[in-house]
Amino acid sequence: MKKYIFSACLLFLAPIFVSAQETDYKVVFDLTSHDTSDYKAVIRWVNEIKKANPAAQVEVVLYGASLDMITKGKASTEGAVMKILGDKSAAFKVCAVAMQNHNIDKSQLIPGVEIVPDGIYEIVTKQHQGWAYIKAVR
Repeated sequence: MKKYIFSACLLFLAPIFVSAQETDYKVVFDLTSHDTSDYKAVIRWVNEIKKANPAAQVEVVLYGASLDMITKGKASTEGAVMKILGDKSAAFKVCAVAMQNHNIDKSQLIPGVEIVPDGIYEIVTKQHQGWAYIKAVR
């Protein structure tokens, strides 16, 4: 009888354990800093998340003073950003309003960087969809 109860419990709990292992990890980073140490921290965090969970969805939203990180020839992290974009480890999305305010056009962006109409709205949308939010400051 104990075997049957134990077996029934396992059958009941199995879907719970399986669904716990299939949890989607979705993280959006909010970057507004001009500080290259913040750029390096974001690169490190993205890489650590993807190493821990290769299926995690990661997005970095840039606006304000952070645009140098994704502008060609502006930051020492350009190669690391290009590698992440090439590996499709994360998406980098830049605010069109910030680009206009800083006189940056699409041709100046690192290839693969996406433009969104509004950075804050992009972050709010991701949060509404259940993404974890991290303000990228050190």
